[in-house]
Amino acid sequence: VEGQKMSKSLGNFVTINELLATNKFGGRSWPGEVLRLAMLKTHYRQPIDFTVKALEEAEKTLATWAELAGRHKVSLTSGLIEPALLEALQDDLNTAAAFAVLADLARKARTNFNDAQQLAFCADFLGFNTKSWFSRAELTSAKADFDPVLKAKVDTLIAARLDARRNKNFAESDRIRDELLGMGIQLKDGKDPVTGEPTTAWEVKR
Repeated sequence: VEGQKMSKSLGNFVTINELLATNKFGGRSWPGEVLRLAMLKTHYRQPIDFTVKALEEAEKTLATWAELAGRHKVSLTSGLIEPALLEALQDDLNTAAAFAVLADLARKARTNFNDAQQLAFCADFLGFNTKSWFSRAELTSAKADFDPVLKAKVDTLIAARLDARRNKNFAESDRIRDELLGMGIQLKDGKDPVTGEPTTAWEVKR
């Protein structure tokens, strides 16, 4: 963990369940898809170094893949597993090499529909919830099309809620969250990895 051996005596012991459900690591919880990708980037024979930076990079990678799939409007109804991906998995389950295949597909998918199709198909084969990618693309589009006046109100309410959280006024924080939820806004709380300050992202609830 962050370059150190995980140990209760060092106070850096964290379980997968804690990564999924608590703010113990990096001041936030982490989606299962992010943890899966971060682990796949390391060969199973090698120790995994869980770092906030590695998880953030995995999250950014998944967001990029989702954006590419949404941009090209790919489908999972057809596709072939990349031979290089199968070769990597047959080579002592070399998931790090398999990830490199996906990364290469993502690079080419920026300008090529077929590669975007293959990227989604291969990621689906590896167990990633690619169906959520299309929902994510729709949410990004919905946020971009959001009424600017309402967006300004959302930003103001989020700023007020952050102030309430800093002042430990949790009742007010919950009230604002519920008000935003009533407006169809879903919040995602986190923490700035550099400053440690609380942050809040938002999206239009489906």
